[in-house]
Amino acid sequence: MVEIGYLILGIVAGILSGLFGIGGGIVMVPSLIVIFGMDILDANATSLAAMLLPVGILGVWAYYKAGLINIKESLWISLGLFLGSFAGGELAVNISESLLAKLYAGILLYIAVSYFDIPRYFQKKKEPKPAVSPKDEKTFWAFILVGVGAGIFAGLFGKGGGIIIVPMLIGIFHYDAKVAAATSLAALQLPVGLPSVLIYAHDGHLNILYAALIAVGILAGAFFGSKLGVRLPSAIFKKVYAVFLLAVAVFMVYKYI
Repeated sequence: MVEIGYLILGIVAGILSGLFGIGGGIVMVPSLIVIFGMDILDANATSLAAMLLPVGILGVWAYYKAGLINIKESLWISLGLFLGSFAGGELAVNISESLLAKLYAGILLYIAVSYFDIPRYFQKKKEPKPAVSPKDEKTFWAFILVGVGAGIFAGLFGKGGGIIIVPMLIGIFHYDAKVAAATSLAALQLPVGLPSVLIYAHDGHLNILYAALIAVGILAGAFFGSKLGVRLPSAIFKKVYAVFLLAVAVFMVYKYI
């Protein structure tokens, strides 16, 4: 019966992955810790391994048909993710689990609060900036650096890296929220977390069967999540994402701090 639980977790993670472009690790790791009793390093390894195959490809296809993906930028981000993944995995297996959890909770809180854009409510209204084409403003090196940062984060915390990629694409590159999620999800379809997975496996933290069951669930769930994401207005999209991150951050504080 426990195998069914991993499959269901994969479906839920896939829906969130397709909806938010985050890879699904943000729900997998806390769930594996709380529901399945894994320690944080085992949970990280299982989450990263589940995302090695292109489990979100159906979601990417749905976004692509809607015209929301920048393929070239996604590929540059993928390269950066692969490079950063090695450093993140090495850091994770060499620092304390308590420190790892505290870092994770702090980053989630920061991102969630920034998404609510609280200072905006105390400022005079300005003309909204139109969405711009990212490729007209940034070189490929900028996208690679985004990927490297996200890869380090992914290796450390067992996430796909989208939780870093999406806010950066919106805040620095001025992507529309849905385009950012779509581009991030596309970047995560290559096996960018392989270096981290190998490090975790070498350290004895990987269960292949559980990762495979979760991967099957993600494949199905990502398609439905992306369908919902395409229909959801961008303003609402950002607020829902922020609430979701805040809830996970509060959980991590409660669990580890």
